[in-house]
Amino acid sequence: MGVLRGVKPERVFYFFEEMCAIPHGSGNTKAISDYCVKFAKEQGLWYNQDNLNNIIIKKSASKGYEDHPAVIIQGHLDMVCEKEPGLDFDFEKDGLKLKLEGDILSASGTTLGGDDGIAIAFALAVLEDKTLFHPKIEALFTVDEETGMFGAEGFDQTLLEGKSLINIDSGDEGVFTVGCAGGARADISLKLEKCKITSPVYEVKIGGLRGGHSGVEIDKGRLNANKHMGELLSKIPGELNLISLSGGEKDNVIPSSCKALVATSANLTEIAESFKTKAVISTDPDLWVEVTPTTATAGYSYETSKKAIELITSLPNGIIAMSEEIEGLVQTSLNLGVMEVNNDVLNLSFAVRSSVNAEKLELLERLHNIANEFGAKYNSHSHYPAWEYKKDSPLREKMIKAFKKCYGKEPVIEAIHAGLECGLFCDKIPGLDAVSFGPNLFEIHTCREHLSVSSVERSYDLLVEVLKSL
Repeated sequence: MGVLRGVKPERVFYFFEEMCAIPHGSGNTKAISDYCVKFAKEQGLWYNQDNLNNIIIKKSASKGYEDHPAVIIQGHLDMVCEKEPGLDFDFEKDGLKLKLEGDILSASGTTLGGDDGIAIAFALAVLEDKTLFHPKIEALFTVDEETGMFGAEGFDQTLLEGKSLINIDSGDEGVFTVGCAGGARADISLKLEKCKITSPVYEVKIGGLRGGHSGVEIDKGRLNANKHMGELLSKIPGELNLISLSGGEKDNVIPSSCKALVATSANLTEIAESFKTKAVISTDPDLWVEVTPTTATAGYSYETSKKAIELITSLPNGIIAMSEEIEGLVQTSLNLGVMEVNNDVLNLSFAVRSSVNAEKLELLERLHNIANEFGAKYNSHSHYPAWEYKKDSPLREKMIKAFKKCYGKEPVIEAIHAGLECGLFCDKIPGLDAVSFGPNLFEIHTCREHLSVSSVERSYDLLVEVLKSL
């Protein structure tokens, strides 16, 4: 403790630093959920923790607001766990090492967890503060948002009475998000045939790519290390045997590195260097390709190795369609986030997104058809609905008014391509009015994630003003 001592708003950053000391990656949220239970007990607040580790904490309305409708403040407890290659850090047991440089807060060599720890810190600060003016508050903290929104899908909505929801999971100050894409996960697996290796063996590494959030950064043109590796391997002439393949850890993160072990008689060093220089790397100027001779005695047959590489290169990736209604908005996309050979099977995992449900289903069917062409298995799961724009939104109008009072200007109103839990909430709670906002958060889902301290202060002041106006 102590890196953020005295940084304003003090209680927000107190809670954020407390949470950063508790490992809370997706699938590992019991400890952080228990921390919130402990907080609720200490504050004498009603709470409910379900078997998924979702938690609801309720605070009565302040004096004079008893007859005002309840409001839901919502964020997710889990974070994406990414770290620099080779860093000795265990997300299962190590607390984050915070680093404050001027206005910028980051974590040394890892993701910061501002997505979405800052939402929980905001909510806890509001729940604790007895000087604020507000209606009844229902703070909803969900789990495993980053891996499929499983918490939002599984929570019991009957425990909530509010019909207005403030989601704090956006990373651009001054922007109110009022709609988002729906999505799904898709997995493709191809069985490989083992064989003995007689050709020279090389380890091929691709790295230095920027990576990023597959919803937020998919329109930046950043290279996908998994697809890039597939393209590189497809350029190798003659017979080639795959031995191993590994790239990416999360399907919703654009992979920044990939590693392959291959056997070939071709001049792989020359091919790799030529491929690198021909690549379009204006968005990834730090791209590097490394080839190292090594040894191996077993791998996979030329036929199945060829089929695996052709499968990788045949599958679509990136932007599929742009919105015709909202300029600059990606409408449909997919990201090959994870690629690995495990137990003689090539496994490929995609995050698929679209604000048009028919296009999402069409893209999933396209993946299914390609998998069938190569004799591979296909499965889609973790479907979540799009959050459609609500023409009449009293919450949005009150938030706009509060923003103008705090900032002296109008906020930006937008829909985004990234997925937010608001779509599931609106699907589960009829008539729900939702808006998402948040402070400036940069390069989320990467080990370069960082947060603007001054933006946090302004955004928290905005939340306080919004609650006063409800």
